[in-house]
Amino acid sequence: MGTVLRTPPAPRPELYRFSGLDLATCGLYAAVAAFFAVAGDLIAPLLLQLSPNPAVASYSVNLLFYGSVGLLALAAARRVVARDLRVLATRPWFTLLMIPLAVLAMLILTAVLAALSGPGPTSANQAGLQALMQQVPAWLMVPLLVFVGPFVEEYIFRHLLIGKLSRRVNIWVCCTLSVVLFAALHIVGQEQLTLPVMVPYLAMGAVLVFVYVWTGRNVMFAYFVHASKNLLAVIFIYAIPPEVLEQLQQVQG
Repeated sequence: MGTVLRTPPAPRPELYRFSGLDLATCGLYAAVAAFFAVAGDLIAPLLLQLSPNPAVASYSVNLLFYGSVGLLALAAARRVVARDLRVLATRPWFTLLMIPLAVLAMLILTAVLAALSGPGPTSANQAGLQALMQQVPAWLMVPLLVFVGPFVEEYIFRHLLIGKLSRRVNIWVCCTLSVVLFAALHIVGQEQLTLPVMVPYLAMGAVLVFVYVWTGRNVMFAYFVHASKNLLAVIFIYAIPPEVLEQLQQVQG
């Protein structure tokens, strides 16, 4: 069944050449991410001018950032997105079955790696998201965390770093870079790059890389898996009272 969705890029190599729009989108993403990682505290007063509520200000900036990059990414990858959706539509039941299985594999791999690396504190990124979600309603968080954010990250870390870069660099190197950079992005500038903190993101990145390559570099399948995982996290956080969630984290820590 591993070949059901395979669509090798060879017949249409033009879809895997870097374009000016790719470079502009990736450059904007990297520049803004690096700025917030290095000098994010410097713009805290400016954010508070947008709203007296820090959570609302943070949400607004993230939505503006991911929304802008997302529009550029969609424009740059529109032909690949259209092709990949057509491929998935030819096997709808297979797609619907494999997405939850991939999310389950992600959860299992995370648990296994966490057991091997030892207990660690909740990452600053995760803690920040949980604090934000306690102050911003679900109908606002879902577009950012489920629709826009996962698409941008799959475009950058799978489509560009593997799909396009592997035309020039060994694909195993590209896959490794994709996993490591994906994990590092979610914690850099917030805390030390320790294995226990990186484990959830390493596991998530590894599964997303696997499904992307396994399905013949189908970026939309990887996106649906990523979005489903984020949706599960959103439901989990909003469904559990904050005090219970804090107690669970203390037990895990």
